[in-house]
Amino acid sequence: MSGCRPANTPIDPNVKFKNKEGRLVDKGQYQRLVGKLIFLSHTRPDIAFAVSLVSQFMHSPIKEHEEAVFRILRYLKSSPGKGLFFKKSEQRGIEAYTDADWAGSITNRRSTSGYCTFFWGNLVTWQSKKQSVVARSSAEAEFRSMAQGICEMMWLKRIMEELRKPITSPMKLYCDSKTAISIAHNPVQHDRTKHIEIDRHFIKEKIEEGQVCMPFVPSEQQIADILTKGLSKTSFDFLVSKLGMIDIYAPT
Repeated sequence: MSGCRPANTPIDPNVKFKNKEGRLVDKGQYQRLVGKLIFLSHTRPDIAFAVSLVSQFMHSPIKEHEEAVFRILRYLKSSPGKGLFFKKSEQRGIEAYTDADWAGSITNRRSTSGYCTFFWGNLVTWQSKKQSVVARSSAEAEFRSMAQGICEMMWLKRIMEELRKPITSPMKLYCDSKTAISIAHNPVQHDRTKHIEIDRHFIKEKIEEGQVCMPFVPSEQQIADILTKGLSKTSFDFLVSKLGMIDIYAPT
């Protein structure tokens, strides 16, 4: 790969993988490459979605999947000095951005959840993962992602309490779905929302306790979008900067 052409993004925004017949590739090599990329994604949130996607085909990878892995490597070649930059901030609190790509998988129509949490203005945890069941509505997919984001924030809050640095202000959960926010604040249980009852009650409980508030964020500023789908170069670069990533080799 030393002589390969660099890529601007880790994955083609129009790519849609599915289990189909094709020329099988060396499964052992594919699994080793993806395993190393999974390890790297623990410090590179910009490749988290792409790595999560290619890892779903470890059992029978075909040429199309291998080419997607090579594209990730080509992207990494274009940005060897890119990483998270932890800056001093006056901000004191925990924030999370959550999003879901409803029925994004054409293989089984499961949604992809993504969240990223910020502590004192710096990114500390993130996840991109396909949901375990099919969501019947976009609100259901969003609620599952929101519940995961709140659990992550609660975990960070408990860590700070153990360190005797309690977080007193409400934690902010940014969501770009007005429908999901409205259902979370609605005290009336409707039959149409019973299939998401557990997540809805969990989120509603944290809101009523004053531990979490849910500001609305426009879709174009939803940072977790980078963890749920492939994006164009313009959108991708914008959200990468919002994650707090910089390239130490980039000209200033």
